Amino acid sequence: MTTSDRLAEWLCEQTSAFVAHVRDFAVPVPTCPEWTVRDLVAHVGQEHRWAADVVRTGRPLAVPDPREQEVPEDWASWLHAGARQLIDVVGDGAAPVWTYLGARPARFWLRRMLHDTAVHHADLAGRAPVIPADLAEDAVDEVLGFVAAPGAAAVKPALAELRGDGQTLSLRPRDRAPWLITRGPAGPTWRRGDDDADVTVTATARDLLLIVTRRLPPDDPRVAIGGDRALLDHWLAHTAL
Repeated sequence: MTTSDRLAEWLCEQTSAFVAHVRDFAVPVPTCPEWTVRDLVAHVGQEHRWAADVVRTGRPLAVPDPREQEVPEDWASWLHAGARQLIDVVGDGAAPVWTYLGARPARFWLRRMLHDTAVHHADLAGRAPVIPADLAEDAVDEVLGFVAAPGAAAVKPALAELRGDGQTLSLRPRDRAPWLITRGPAGPTWRRGDDDADVTVTATARDLLLIVTRRLPPDDPRVAIGGDRALLDHWLAHTAL
């Protein structure tokens, strides 16, 4: 399990990487329909502070609209300060707090905000975001952990469509252990394992993260797909988070 200190280090790094790719606030963000760069900056600054307030209060809070958020002139410092605020309030990450999957340790929100920030870094960086392979692995673990969590379909009803009768998908990062997903009658389960699957997706850990978060199309030349492509397409269509 990744430590809170490592998550905090990564959050600082990904916030800096996000800041470095901000250019014109008015430019639309293709992977975030209806948002501009300005909206994305507002969202990242907002979400870190929102998660810090959830940890601080221990209860759910209304999710703010980034289009209603005022972005200060010194927006870069504002983004860094929001990340630091979250890191400080999480501390060692052990205290139980509210999450949409029930009570979890506070580090849940540090991890969730880290991976959302990394994906938004990719929104701005395009085809070449610097996302370390171990960070990408942890992010894919988190996505699959949510999809397979008891009660997740109550939060995202489309996940109920992932029940099956044993269909398997394999996500294979190059030079790392693959993820094996099995669709069972009660919903999907997953583990790290190198078994045969009905469909296999092979790419770097970073590109697999971008695929499962719908930032990179499976048809990209950097990706190799073998087996039942319709099974992969169905999975991607019902796991949008």
